[in-house]
Amino acid sequence: MRFTRMRTAKAAAAAVVAIPLALGVPASQSHARDASPSPSGTFGSGCSALSQKADTAKDKVVEAAAAYPQLSQLVSALVRARLSDTLDGKPHITVFAPNQQAFQKVTASQLASLLGNQGQLKKVLTYHVVDKQITPDELSKGSFTTVEGGKLTTSGSGTDFKVNGKANIVCGNIQAANATIYVIDAVLQPPS
Repeated sequence: MRFTRMRTAKAAAAAVVAIPLALGVPASQSHARDASPSPSGTFGSGCSALSQKADTAKDKVVEAAAAYPQLSQLVSALVRARLSDTLDGKPHITVFAPNQQAFQKVTASQLASLLGNQGQLKKVLTYHVVDKQITPDELSKGSFTTVEGGKLTTSGSGTDFKVNGKANIVCGNIQAANATIYVIDAVLQPPS
């Protein structure tokens, strides 16, 4: 009796997995997030903490970022700097997107000063953008020129990467219609 129940339970579990696959329904996103980095999947310890809508691949970059509550301060800053149309109009970009925790590391006076100076805000935000789509394979020893004009470096391996040796990529390879987004835990400062 016990053997029959166990075999029935295993068959039912297999059916639950097989039916969606047979119908062409994609596997759960949580499995993709735990996978090794690849051009088609997200990675990073912070991906599970990002609440998001199901798919941002058809959205332009600012709308895609707005789908993540953890990027709301970045989106607000992009709108304030009048960069939404500029970024949405670029065909293939990479955004190293500071999350809420990144903005919390900036002092209140520094943040107020930055938000009050549109030119400086634009400079800082465009330093987070590279005018090409960067794949996870390029992150291990990368050096990129940003839209702001400065150099930005990436280093690491597997699913553990840093930007400029200080900001951790907490969730990477999020796809938007015109961009790849890497969520980072620090606000980057352009070189003086």
